[in-house]
Amino acid sequence: GYTRDTSFLAMVVDIVQELKQQNSNLVYVCDPVMGDKWNGEGSMYVPKDLLPVYRDKVVPVADIITPNQFEAELLTGRKIYTEKDALEVMDMLHAMGPETVVITSSDLQAPLGNDYLIALGSHRKTEADGTRITQRIRVESPKVDAVFVGTGDLFAAMLLAWTHKHPNNLKVACEKTVSAMQHVLQRTIKSAKAQAGEGNKPNSAQLELRMVQSKKDIENPEIIVKATVL
Repeated sequence: GYTRDTSFLAMVVDIVQELKQQNSNLVYVCDPVMGDKWNGEGSMYVPKDLLPVYRDKVVPVADIITPNQFEAELLTGRKIYTEKDALEVMDMLHAMGPETVVITSSDLQAPLGNDYLIALGSHRKTEADGTRITQRIRVESPKVDAVFVGTGDLFAAMLLAWTHKHPNNLKVACEKTVSAMQHVLQRTIKSAKAQAGEGNKPNSAQLELRMVQSKKDIENPEIIVKATVL
């Protein structure tokens, strides 16, 4: 989640390690919130000294990480221009520790067209005999023309829940996560536009995520976004 303080991040690492000593089955999801891209240009909105702490201390203790494209590039020092680049960056992130890596948004060209946003996921597990199996997926979801607060938190929470229910099927976990997100965002947009009135642009208060109203969609989402296995 979002923090601007390196000592706070270090404390998170201590807590995670302590809890995992008590319960080795504990799953830690890290959303390494550092920055984003606007009009193709990436910039950090936290102090730069957070990057090495995320890269060297936080990510290695995480089981699941959910960076956006810019954050994945920051963590690995590698730019993503193609889907192949993204898969290699996810392998680099796996090598740091996390079993599951989801690049939540990217500026890659979606096969379905410009109105879609690409997310990419990779799940790596080691079988009892030591062989490694990696499942990779691509999810294309419709772009929503509005700025929301809290979508990253909702995504991370949903991904934790659905990977817990489908531990060896990242495709289904991501389909349920992204479909639930779409249900929430579409309901939010519809409600915000009704509040703002015809011809008016909804304000940030009107665009507050309709979480409570979307309870059924969060608990049991109708799959409206499909993932492609790569």
